[in-house]
Amino acid sequence: MPCKSYKDNVTAKAFAPAHITGFFQIHDHDDPIKKGSTGCGVVLDGGIHTTVTIGEEIDDTEIFLNGTKVTGDTSRAVVETITEFPVKIESMSDIPIGCGFGASGAGALGTAYALNHALTLDLTASQLNDIAHVAEVSNRSGLGDVTGQAHGGILIRKTPGAPSIASVDWIPSKEEDVYCVVLGELSTKSVLSNPGTVKDINAAGREAMKKLIRRPSVDNFMLCSREFTIQSRLASDEVNDAIEAAGSIGVTASQAMLGNTVFSMPSPSLRKELENVFSDFGTVLRFRIRTGSIKIT
Repeated sequence: MPCKSYKDNVTAKAFAPAHITGFFQIHDHDDPIKKGSTGCGVVLDGGIHTTVTIGEEIDDTEIFLNGTKVTGDTSRAVVETITEFPVKIESMSDIPIGCGFGASGAGALGTAYALNHALTLDLTASQLNDIAHVAEVSNRSGLGDVTGQAHGGILIRKTPGAPSIASVDWIPSKEEDVYCVVLGELSTKSVLSNPGTVKDINAAGREAMKKLIRRPSVDNFMLCSREFTIQSRLASDEVNDAIEAAGSIGVTASQAMLGNTVFSMPSPSLRKELENVFSDFGTVLRFRIRTGSIKIT
């Protein structure tokens, strides 16, 4: 990286979108570039807005999320990969944290893109995406979110690994509404550390992918995701109750992986009714499918 001194503060901003995984299969590998997951998920128009600042007055790398200082291991790993300069990272989120929206991946991507701009490093999008992916899988904060976030839309991850090597495809879709109700947090690291859970996930994820590929539609994505939720046994009782409540009005809902969040993409005629059903479980959040990806702001 170029050796410069920054007497005056240099600042840059970037936005990276949220990503909800409907189903997935874990693919471990010693090389973090090749480690990741296959599966399918949807990218949202909400996400993480990240500002990075480099300057002489900044002595240590500090990371703030919504105004609170955090360890931010995944974003910190991005900084350590890109530069030796200490960096102040300030991220503001319009998505829930630790609830299955891919916040750590979005933070890592925003940090990478903003730093590239601030330091005039001239790295390509592919390089930046891969840096964020390696940081994410190395810290076990996610497996496939970065690949989804780097592409946008309803993305099918057909092979695992970083965005530059993963084979992907899309389910064509308009920028439809996505309804979510958050029921609590779930630690990605704790789930991925349980061998029995991993075995259940992989069996269910393999079956879901087979069914989706036979009919790659939005409706079938939701059906495959719901079946995955049941077969992987990841859902809490409350998550199951919310899914069943949606089903009672003819709407397919599923769990956001990995998080205690239920999501759905209902037809326009059922949106209001679903919102009423979801409101019995918590605050209803509404996003739209984002067909773009990261942007410098």
